[in-house]
Amino acid sequence: MNDDDLPTVLPTLLPRLWRFALRLTQNQHDAEDLVQRACVRALERRSQLQPGTSTLSWLFSIVHSTWMNELRARSIRSRGSMDWQDEEIESFADPSARNPELDLLHRQVIDAVETLPEAQRVVMVLVAIEGLSYREAAEVLDVPIGTIMSRLSRARLTIGQKFSVQAPAATRKGESL
Repeated sequence: MNDDDLPTVLPTLLPRLWRFALRLTQNQHDAEDLVQRACVRALERRSQLQPGTSTLSWLFSIVHSTWMNELRARSIRSRGSMDWQDEEIESFADPSARNPELDLLHRQVIDAVETLPEAQRVVMVLVAIEGLSYREAAEVLDVPIGTIMSRLSRARLTIGQKFSVQAPAATRKGESL
């Protein structure tokens, strides 16, 4: 793909960029703003897209760096406005879902991912959800591939521990209830 193709390809990648931004920001309004700023930046700098580079990885990198810049800016200035709280809306099960139990399980997994430390959550989203290779994720985050593997391993262990269920003592010993 050359840089002239970006305006054509970008709309098809927006859903994935938005999902990634939503997982980074954990806020719908921030995610929308982040994707908009990242798309503008990508279009302005499309000549920097190197041949052979995955467009999606390049865009994820722009989203991530734009979000890191926003976090730095937020820590410098004090915010006088009140943030919207979307958590209340997302806490209700979808009544139109075909399987409410499965919907609840998906929500629990998403909540578990969202509680991960930032570095682990970003790697989990890029690799496990967005399907990037370890190498691509390392390029997006500008870290060694071993760091990606380590963070992903710790993230999976943390999530696994949240969902591990101990059997009751009576059934563990082979006794019947």
